[in-house]
Amino acid sequence: MTSPNEGTVTVAENGAGTYTQEIVAGNHRLVADEPRPFGDDAGPTPYDLLLSALGACTSMTVRMYANKKSWPLAQVRVSLRHSRIHAKDCADCETSATGMIDHIDRDIELIGDLDDDQREKLLAIAERCPVHRTLTSSVHVSTSLRPANSLPA
Repeated sequence: MTSPNEGTVTVAENGAGTYTQEIVAGNHRLVADEPRPFGDDAGPTPYDLLLSALGACTSMTVRMYANKKSWPLAQVRVSLRHSRIHAKDCADCETSATGMIDHIDRDIELIGDLDDDQREKLLAIAERCPVHRTLTSSVHVSTSLRPANSLPA
């Protein structure tokens, strides 16, 4: 049986710092914050968490495929960087945007006794990770305001 909150992530200020947030995802608790001098650097930034989601999903997707094929993949390592670049400077972007766009550099290291064909196939599989597909698709975020709960006096 699934928990009624399964699939829901809740984020709230935890009072430990100006921007420090507590994140609850199922049975897991994480902290997010802004770096100094703005925040207290108590946890990763929101963009660090976004990159972490993409990196984890990429690694898991590649691992699942290698295991399914019984390929000798010893380890997957994914390094990511987020930046803002001029749209006109993005040669491989399919966008009509002008000005600045978000850009993520994702470097994948495949450790193991893999041949060139296996490495190329695993690189192609990385493009199919669900988080990558979400980030490169049209995403709609629906925002609503919940009634405030009264805080104890």
